[in-house]
Amino acid sequence: MTSSIRIKLSIMMFLEFFIWGAWFVTLGTYLLRNLSATGTQVGVAFLTQSIGAIVAPFIIGLIADRFFSAQKILGVLHLAGALLLWRASSSPDFGSFYPNILTYMILYMPTLALVNSIAFRQMQNPQKEFATIRVLGTLGWIVAGLTIGWLNWEQSGSLRATFLMAAGASTLLGVFSFMLPATPPVKRGQSSSLGDMLGLDAIGLLKNRSYLIFFLASIAICIPLAFYYGFTNPFLNEVGMKAAAGVQSLGQVSELLFMLLIPFFFTRLGVKKMLAIGMLAWVVRYIFFAYGDGQSNYWMLIVGIVLHGICYDFFFVTGQIYTDNLAGERFKSSAQGFITLATYGVGMLIGTLLSGRIFDNYQLSEGVHDWRMIWLIPAGIAGAVVLLFLLLFRDRPQDQASESASFDAAPELAQAK
Repeated sequence: MTSSIRIKLSIMMFLEFFIWGAWFVTLGTYLLRNLSATGTQVGVAFLTQSIGAIVAPFIIGLIADRFFSAQKILGVLHLAGALLLWRASSSPDFGSFYPNILTYMILYMPTLALVNSIAFRQMQNPQKEFATIRVLGTLGWIVAGLTIGWLNWEQSGSLRATFLMAAGASTLLGVFSFMLPATPPVKRGQSSSLGDMLGLDAIGLLKNRSYLIFFLASIAICIPLAFYYGFTNPFLNEVGMKAAAGVQSLGQVSELLFMLLIPFFFTRLGVKKMLAIGMLAWVVRYIFFAYGDGQSNYWMLIVGIVLHGICYDFFFVTGQIYTDNLAGERFKSSAQGFITLATYGVGMLIGTLLSGRIFDNYQLSEGVHDWRMIWLIPAGIAGAVVLLFLLLFRDRPQDQASESASFDAAPELAQAK
């Protein structure tokens, strides 16, 4: 790969995740404060991520893989997305805001696969080259959060600017995409089934009892995950944390560091312990949130945020490697699509609906909530999931060799937040 292409791919990754981090982290706070939304409406807004994840395979499978170059589709989607973000920023109420953000997420979620596709097609050795480029995406998310904190948009009630900032970056990436290396469709003229596009060809993996347990645990653990995405920023602002979005970026720093450490832990712990530790970290995180505050227990909030690296990498990245190992060459892509559909589609869908209702049920007065109960509920769900997983999941010794041999693929398989 030439240095010119490397720089272009790095800029692409930086902007891709800067755009998402620029508005998604503070979405809950914006809706509650600026649009007077209910908790249920906040959950419905975050549900757009799940809807986008379900629709994404159709866009990739029907269009990007067969008719148009990936970089051109990426450009069109981000230019259209910029307009939708601008429209969302000027929406006076939730009723007019929701259609814009729903349409936006249906267009944005496919771009996560497109940027990976564009990057991989330019690489001779993705396992060695991808991590150094993908890390710019995490950096973009961090910079977005730090920018919001530095400009004090949360405290000043200026979160509308987050959508304008994201719209500007989306416009920039939309134009820049047409300068990216050509990535023509790889399946031009070929046909595929609905099952192939959704990853359902890999459904045979569920015949493996251990994988079935992992699959169900993946869906279940995404229910408490939705609480984190939807209500962490409103929680931190309500308890008095300054520049909460900037502080939350510590979670992405942690994610980056633990992703680099996955090879070290994988060879020593194995898949079952890695997955269990990842789920247990969710329990600890939510307990710390439940008993943390902006005063003497401020440290608990910081630790809860920093645990994001273990929560995400130990479960989701390890799970992607485990899936990759069991799928075999024929079903590798289908298997990854299948597990993504289950987690960000089904699991997050349930979680976002549930979290919004719980948030509303524990509102004590205008702008005041019983956060201890709001966080103890997902802690209990995560605790039940990890307990059942430990009791039912069986590590198969014959899989260990292949699992250890595949740990280098961790950065390559890592998904968005």
